[in-house]
Amino acid sequence: MAVSGTLWLVPNALDLGAEAVPIEDVLPLGVMRRAAALGHWVVEDARSARAFLKRVHAVVPLARPLQALEIVELPRPAKGAPTEPSAQEPRNARGAAVEASAAGRRSVQRAAAGSPSPWPALLAPALAGHDLGLLSEAGLPAVADPGAALVAAAHAAGVPVQPLPGASSLSMALAASGLDGQHFAFVGYLPQEPGARATRLRELEARSRQLGQTQICIETPYRNAAVLAAMLATLAPGTRLAISCGLTLPGAWSRMQAVAAWRRQPPVLPDRVPAVFAWLA
Repeated sequence: MAVSGTLWLVPNALDLGAEAVPIEDVLPLGVMRRAAALGHWVVEDARSARAFLKRVHAVVPLARPLQALEIVELPRPAKGAPTEPSAQEPRNARGAAVEASAAGRRSVQRAAAGSPSPWPALLAPALAGHDLGLLSEAGLPAVADPGAALVAAAHAAGVPVQPLPGASSLSMALAASGLDGQHFAFVGYLPQEPGARATRLRELEARSRQLGQTQICIETPYRNAAVLAAMLATLAPGTRLAISCGLTLPGAWSRMQAVAAWRRQPPVLPDRVPAVFAWLA
């Protein structure tokens, strides 16, 4: 019986679109050693993946020249397919994550309907016995980032899956929030349309109150201010709201207080730095 390689889930730094931080400050040495040894990659974006590997190489020399590595991108949705954010808005790390995640879901649906699936080809190096790396543009792959469908396909094909430790903005923000870390839910992105967003916030606040459950969401940085304004206008005064901004970056901060206190002195959130929002009614 053929022995397959392993699918390694390789964490990235959280500084995409911001001033780069020393990678050794956010990734363990063992992770960089593993990344430097891999010759086959499936990535969210090839350009940013090469930039990541150059940063790794400065700490742990790559086993092969960068030009000799096999780097393949995760599938993206067909042109004209609806995405969140809209195709007319600028793509950034989070926008790309949503697009690729949506593509992954459609690929799984195609496979279930008998249509060709991209995953066997992407897993081919692992099925041939080579270790394979999965990399997102920021944070842990397949956690609020694309790649879950590839991981599922690896399990179905009998390819071992190994996650590596690294920064996850969701878990870091939850830890820093002071909210309930035993019962929580990541709810992804809120709707863009103001009315639908307010309705969703009220639904999530009611769920939080009923279940005693912390709710966590993210947004593309250029909509940070709009999301915060919607939260302050919609959530109850006594609901506790935590904001973590620019985690692992210089000047990062996390703060939690009641919505009423935020309303008295709302913060100015940057439009180029990611933020994570968590609330508990």
